[in-house]
Amino acid sequence: MEFREISDEQWKFIKPRLPPQPITGRKRADDRKVINGILFVLITGCRWGDMPVIYGSRATAWRRLKWWSEEGVWNKIMESLRDSAYQEGKFSM
Repeated sequence: MEFREISDEQWKFIKPRLPPQPITGRKRADDRKVINGILFVLITGCRWGDMPVIYGSRATAWRRLKWWSEEGVWNKIMESLRDSAYQEGKFSM
């Protein structure tokens, strides 16, 4: 499978399903950039240490993948994608 960065259309779908930025304290690193880094590693099968620096900190990407997995964020995105495809007639259960 070939890696491609998230398109603007895909980002518009994903962004509202992510946890909000913290009200106080330091803001999270750019979510879109980090997600692209996570996808790069998962799709290419490379090591975290080989993730291109354009996607930010490798440690941040790994922690974000772990945190959002534990919080069910990825599941929420996938369920929303499935529901959207179903409503548009692109997916049947």
